[in-house]
Amino acid sequence: MRQTTSNEESEDASPRRGGKVQGSQTLLRGLDMLDKVTDGPIKLADLAQRMGLTRSTTHRLANALIDRGFLTFLPREGYQLGPKLLHLGFLAQSRTDLVQVARPLIEELAAQTEDTVHLGRLDNDQALYLDKIPGRRRVEISSRVGDRQPLTSTGLGKALLLDDTPVRWQKLFDDDQAAGAPRADYALWLDRMYGYVTEGRAYDLEENEDLIRCVAAPVRDASGKIAAAISVSSAAQYMDDARMAALTADVRAAADRISAELGWRPQADAAEAPATRKRGKDKG
Repeated sequence: MRQTTSNEESEDASPRRGGKVQGSQTLLRGLDMLDKVTDGPIKLADLAQRMGLTRSTTHRLANALIDRGFLTFLPREGYQLGPKLLHLGFLAQSRTDLVQVARPLIEELAAQTEDTVHLGRLDNDQALYLDKIPGRRRVEISSRVGDRQPLTSTGLGKALLLDDTPVRWQKLFDDDQAAGAPRADYALWLDRMYGYVTEGRAYDLEENEDLIRCVAAPVRDASGKIAAAISVSSAAQYMDDARMAALTADVRAAADRISAELGWRPQADAAEAPATRKRGKDKG
Protein backbone atom coordinates (compact mmCIF):
# COMPACT_ATOMS: atom_id res chain seq x y z
CA MET A 1 0.00 0.00 0.00
CA ARG A 2 1.43 3.41 -1.03
CA GLN A 3 2.34 5.78 1.76
CA THR A 4 1.44 9.44 1.35
CA THR A 5 3.87 12.20 2.14
CA SER A 6 3.15 14.79 4.79
CA ASN A 7 2.55 17.36 2.06
CA GLU A 8 -0.04 15.17 0.37
CA GLU A 9 -1.77 14.56 3.72
CA SER A 10 -1.89 18.32 4.28
CA GLU A 11 -3.31 18.91 0.79
CA ASP A 12 -5.89 16.14 0.88
CA ALA A 13 -6.96 15.80 4.50
CA SER A 14 -8.88 19.05 4.87
CA PRO A 15 -11.20 18.58 1.85
CA ARG A 16 -12.31 15.14 3.12
CA ARG A 17 -13.94 16.73 6.14
CA GLY A 18 -16.84 17.96 4.04
CA GLY A 19 -18.15 17.03 0.61
CA LYS A 20 -18.93 20.60 -0.37
CA VAL A 21 -15.49 21.86 0.64
CA GLN A 22 -13.80 19.00 -1.17
CA GLY A 23 -15.83 19.52 -4.32
CA SER A 24 -15.33 23.27 -4.49
CA GLN A 25 -11.61 23.03 -3.81
CA THR A 26 -11.16 20.34 -6.45
CA LEU A 27 -13.11 22.43 -8.94
CA LEU A 28 -11.00 25.51 -8.24
CA ARG A 29 -7.81 23.48 -8.57
CA GLY A 30 -9.00 22.13 -11.90
CA LEU A 31 -9.76 25.63 -13.19
CA ASP A 32 -6.39 26.84 -11.94
CA MET A 33 -4.70 24.00 -13.78
CA LEU A 34 -6.37 24.98 -17.05
CA ASP A 35 -5.02 28.49 -16.58
CA LYS A 36 -1.50 27.14 -16.03
CA VAL A 37 -1.37 25.30 -19.38
CA THR A 38 -2.72 28.08 -21.65
CA ASP A 39 0.77 28.94 -22.91
CA GLY A 40 1.41 25.49 -24.38
CA PRO A 41 2.62 22.03 -23.32
CA ILE A 42 4.04 21.88 -19.81
CA LYS A 43 5.77 18.97 -18.08
CA LEU A 44 4.44 17.45 -14.86
CA ALA A 45 7.22 18.80 -12.63
CA ASP A 46 6.76 22.35 -13.92
CA LEU A 47 2.98 22.10 -13.66
CA ALA A 48 3.21 20.87 -10.06
CA GLN A 49 5.49 23.78 -9.22
CA ARG A 50 3.10 26.31 -10.78
CA MET A 51 0.17 24.75 -8.95
CA GLY A 52 1.96 24.56 -5.61
CA LEU A 53 1.02 20.87 -5.32
CA THR A 54 2.94 17.59 -5.15
CA ARG A 55 3.64 15.73 -8.35
CA SER A 56 1.27 12.89 -7.41
CA THR A 57 -1.63 15.23 -6.61
CA THR A 58 -0.98 17.19 -9.81
CA HIS A 59 -0.84 13.97 -11.83
CA ARG A 60 -4.11 12.72 -10.34
CA LEU A 61 -5.92 16.00 -11.06
CA ALA A 62 -4.50 16.23 -14.58
CA ASN A 63 -5.64 12.68 -15.36
CA ALA A 64 -9.18 13.56 -14.28
CA LEU A 65 -9.16 16.51 -16.69
CA ILE A 66 -7.77 14.30 -19.47
CA ASP A 67 -10.61 11.82 -18.92
CA ARG A 68 -13.09 14.65 -19.47
CA GLY A 69 -11.28 15.99 -22.54
CA PHE A 70 -10.22 19.27 -20.93
CA LEU A 71 -6.52 18.36 -21.15
CA THR A 72 -4.40 16.15 -23.38
CA PHE A 73 -0.95 14.70 -22.73
CA LEU A 74 1.82 14.74 -25.34
CA PRO A 75 4.69 12.30 -24.73
CA ARG A 76 8.00 14.09 -24.02
CA GLU A 77 6.20 17.47 -24.12
CA GLY A 78 3.60 17.46 -21.38
CA TYR A 79 0.06 18.65 -20.78
CA GLN A 80 -1.89 21.01 -22.99
CA LEU A 81 -5.50 22.16 -23.42
CA GLY A 82 -7.83 19.47 -24.75
CA PRO A 83 -10.51 19.29 -27.46
CA LYS A 84 -13.43 19.74 -25.06
CA LEU A 85 -12.36 23.33 -24.39
CA LEU A 86 -12.18 24.05 -28.12
CA HIS A 87 -15.70 22.67 -28.54
CA LEU A 88 -17.05 24.73 -25.65
CA GLY A 89 -15.28 27.82 -26.94
CA PHE A 90 -16.93 27.50 -30.35
CA LEU A 91 -20.32 26.99 -28.71
CA ALA A 92 -19.89 30.01 -26.45
CA GLN A 93 -18.74 32.22 -29.33
CA SER A 94 -21.54 31.13 -31.66
CA ARG A 95 -24.16 31.85 -29.00
CA THR A 96 -22.78 35.23 -28.00
CA ASP A 97 -24.93 38.11 -29.20
CA LEU A 98 -22.50 40.93 -29.87
CA VAL A 99 -25.14 43.66 -29.64
CA GLN A 100 -26.54 42.28 -26.38
CA VAL A 101 -23.06 42.03 -24.85
CA ALA A 102 -21.98 45.48 -26.00
CA ARG A 103 -25.20 47.42 -25.32
CA PRO A 104 -24.73 48.22 -21.59
CA LEU A 105 -21.11 49.19 -22.17
CA ILE A 106 -21.77 51.51 -25.10
CA GLU A 107 -24.72 53.04 -23.21
CA GLU A 108 -22.31 53.75 -20.37
CA LEU A 109 -19.80 55.27 -22.80
CA ALA A 110 -22.49 57.47 -24.38
CA ALA A 111 -23.58 58.72 -20.94
CA GLN A 112 -19.98 59.36 -19.94
CA THR A 113 -19.05 61.29 -23.09
CA GLU A 114 -22.51 62.79 -23.87
CA ASP A 115 -21.84 61.91 -27.50
CA THR A 116 -23.20 59.37 -29.99
CA VAL A 117 -21.71 55.88 -29.80
CA HIS A 118 -21.79 53.35 -32.64
CA LEU A 119 -21.11 49.61 -32.73
CA GLY A 120 -20.29 47.98 -36.05
CA ARG A 121 -18.57 45.10 -37.79
CA LEU A 122 -17.09 44.19 -41.14
CA ASP A 123 -19.61 43.17 -43.80
CA ASN A 124 -18.50 42.57 -47.40
CA ASP A 125 -15.72 45.17 -47.28
CA GLN A 126 -17.99 47.75 -45.66
CA ALA A 127 -18.67 48.85 -42.09
CA LEU A 128 -22.11 47.64 -40.97
CA TYR A 129 -23.64 49.62 -38.09
CA LEU A 130 -25.17 47.19 -35.58
CA ASP A 131 -26.20 49.62 -32.85
CA LYS A 132 -26.32 53.35 -32.13
CA ILE A 133 -26.72 55.19 -28.83
CA PRO A 134 -27.57 58.87 -29.36
CA GLY A 135 -25.68 61.44 -27.32
CA ARG A 136 -27.11 64.19 -25.15
CA ARG A 137 -25.81 67.02 -27.31
CA ARG A 138 -27.98 68.48 -30.05
CA VAL A 139 -25.88 67.01 -32.81
CA GLU A 140 -27.53 65.35 -35.80
CA ILE A 141 -25.56 62.37 -37.11
CA SER A 142 -27.08 60.76 -40.19
CA SER A 143 -26.06 57.16 -39.44
CA ARG A 144 -28.70 54.50 -38.75
CA VAL A 145 -28.58 50.90 -37.53
CA GLY A 146 -28.24 48.73 -40.63
CA ASP A 147 -26.32 51.37 -42.62
CA ARG A 148 -23.21 50.31 -44.48
CA GLN A 149 -20.42 52.86 -44.75
CA PRO A 150 -16.98 52.90 -46.43
CA LEU A 151 -14.24 51.35 -44.31
CA THR A 152 -11.55 53.81 -45.29
CA SER A 153 -13.38 57.07 -44.60
CA THR A 154 -15.08 56.25 -41.28
CA GLY A 155 -13.35 56.01 -37.90
CA LEU A 156 -15.21 52.79 -37.11
CA GLY A 157 -14.23 51.32 -40.47
CA LYS A 158 -10.58 52.18 -40.02
CA ALA A 159 -10.60 50.60 -36.55
CA LEU A 160 -11.79 47.38 -38.19
CA LEU A 161 -8.71 47.46 -40.43
CA LEU A 162 -5.97 47.99 -37.86
CA ASP A 163 -4.67 44.40 -38.14
CA ASP A 164 -4.70 44.33 -41.94
CA THR A 165 -1.74 44.80 -44.28
CA PRO A 166 -0.97 47.93 -46.33
CA VAL A 167 -1.66 45.90 -49.48
CA ARG A 168 -5.24 45.30 -48.37
CA TRP A 169 -5.53 48.89 -47.16
CA GLN A 170 -4.67 50.24 -50.61
CA LYS A 171 -7.11 47.91 -52.35
CA LEU A 172 -9.94 48.94 -50.02
CA PHE A 173 -9.00 52.62 -50.34
CA ASP A 174 -9.00 52.43 -54.14
CA ASP A 175 -12.30 50.52 -54.16
CA ASP A 176 -13.94 53.04 -51.83
CA GLN A 177 -12.71 55.96 -53.90
CA ALA A 178 -14.04 54.33 -57.07
CA ALA A 179 -17.39 53.74 -55.36
CA GLY A 180 -17.79 57.41 -54.51
CA ALA A 181 -16.27 57.81 -51.06
CA PRO A 182 -15.18 61.38 -50.21
CA ARG A 183 -11.97 62.23 -52.06
CA ALA A 184 -8.80 61.68 -50.05
CA ASP A 185 -5.04 61.62 -50.53
CA TYR A 186 -3.74 58.08 -50.08
CA ALA A 187 -0.26 59.07 -48.83
CA LEU A 188 -1.77 61.16 -46.02
CA TRP A 189 -4.37 58.49 -45.27
CA LEU A 190 -1.68 55.79 -45.09
CA ASP A 191 0.53 57.83 -42.78
CA ARG A 192 -2.39 58.34 -40.43
CA MET A 193 -3.23 54.63 -40.48
CA TYR A 194 0.28 53.74 -39.31
CA GLY A 195 -0.26 56.08 -36.38
CA TYR A 196 -3.65 54.55 -35.64
CA VAL A 197 -2.10 51.09 -35.49
CA THR A 198 0.46 52.33 -32.97
CA GLU A 199 -2.21 53.94 -30.80
CA GLY A 200 -4.73 51.09 -31.09
CA ARG A 201 -7.50 53.42 -32.24
CA ALA A 202 -8.63 55.36 -35.30
CA TYR A 203 -10.03 58.81 -36.07
CA ASP A 204 -12.55 60.20 -38.51
CA LEU A 205 -11.44 63.79 -39.17
CA GLU A 206 -14.55 64.96 -41.04
CA GLU A 207 -13.63 62.51 -43.80
CA ASN A 208 -17.02 60.80 -44.09
CA GLU A 209 -19.45 63.54 -43.05
CA ASP A 210 -18.87 67.29 -42.94
CA LEU A 211 -18.27 68.71 -39.45
CA ILE A 212 -18.46 65.27 -37.79
CA ARG A 213 -15.44 63.73 -36.07
CA CYS A 214 -15.07 60.48 -34.16
CA VAL A 215 -12.71 58.31 -32.14
CA ALA A 216 -12.96 54.54 -32.71
CA ALA A 217 -11.35 51.39 -31.31
CA PRO A 218 -11.46 47.69 -32.26
CA VAL A 219 -13.29 44.95 -30.37
CA ARG A 220 -11.59 41.55 -30.34
CA ASP A 221 -13.00 38.05 -29.95
CA ALA A 222 -11.57 35.13 -27.98
CA SER A 223 -9.07 34.38 -30.76
CA GLY A 224 -7.70 37.93 -30.64
CA LYS A 225 -9.08 38.84 -34.06
CA ILE A 226 -10.94 42.10 -34.60
CA ALA A 227 -14.63 41.18 -34.54
CA ALA A 228 -16.18 44.65 -34.34
CA ALA A 229 -15.45 48.25 -33.44
CA ILE A 230 -17.01 51.08 -31.47
CA SER A 231 -16.82 54.82 -32.04
CA VAL A 232 -17.71 58.06 -30.26
CA SER A 233 -18.94 60.68 -32.72
CA SER A 234 -19.84 64.35 -32.34
CA ALA A 235 -19.76 67.71 -34.05
CA ALA A 236 -16.31 69.07 -34.80
CA GLN A 237 -16.91 71.96 -32.38
CA TYR A 238 -16.96 69.41 -29.53
CA MET A 239 -14.17 67.32 -31.00
CA ASP A 240 -11.01 69.37 -31.26
CA ASP A 241 -7.67 67.55 -31.37
CA ALA A 242 -7.18 67.77 -27.61
CA ARG A 243 -10.56 66.21 -26.80
CA MET A 244 -10.08 63.43 -29.35
CA ALA A 245 -6.76 62.57 -27.72
CA ALA A 246 -8.40 62.64 -24.28
CA LEU A 247 -11.23 60.36 -25.47
CA THR A 248 -8.83 57.71 -26.71
CA ALA A 249 -8.38 56.07 -23.31
CA ASP A 250 -12.14 55.94 -22.64
CA VAL A 251 -13.00 54.50 -26.05
CA ARG A 252 -10.24 51.91 -25.90
CA ALA A 253 -11.23 50.93 -22.35
CA ALA A 254 -14.85 50.38 -23.40
CA ALA A 255 -13.76 48.35 -26.44
CA ASP A 256 -11.48 46.25 -24.25
CA ARG A 257 -14.33 45.56 -21.80
CA ILE A 258 -16.54 44.35 -24.64
CA SER A 259 -13.64 42.25 -25.92
CA ALA A 260 -13.23 40.68 -22.47
CA GLU A 261 -16.92 39.74 -22.50
CA LEU A 262 -16.28 37.97 -25.81
CA GLY A 263 -13.41 35.99 -24.27
CA TRP A 264 -10.43 38.09 -25.35
CA ARG A 265 -7.39 38.06 -23.09
CA PRO A 266 -4.67 40.58 -23.98
CA GLN A 267 -1.13 39.26 -24.25
CA ALA A 268 1.61 41.56 -23.02
CA ASP A 269 4.06 40.12 -25.51
CA ALA A 270 1.73 40.19 -28.52
CA ALA A 271 3.44 40.31 -31.88
CA GLU A 272 3.59 43.54 -33.84
CA ALA A 273 0.65 44.31 -36.08
CA PRO A 274 1.34 43.38 -39.73
CA ALA A 275 1.11 47.01 -40.85
CA THR A 276 3.71 48.13 -38.32
CA ARG A 277 6.14 45.48 -39.50
CA LYS A 278 5.55 46.39 -43.12
CA ARG A 279 6.19 50.06 -42.47
CA GLY A 280 9.51 49.23 -40.86
CA LYS A 281 10.55 47.30 -43.96
CA ASP A 282 9.47 50.14 -46.22
CA LYS A 283 11.59 52.60 -44.28
CA GLY A 284 14.58 50.31 -44.16
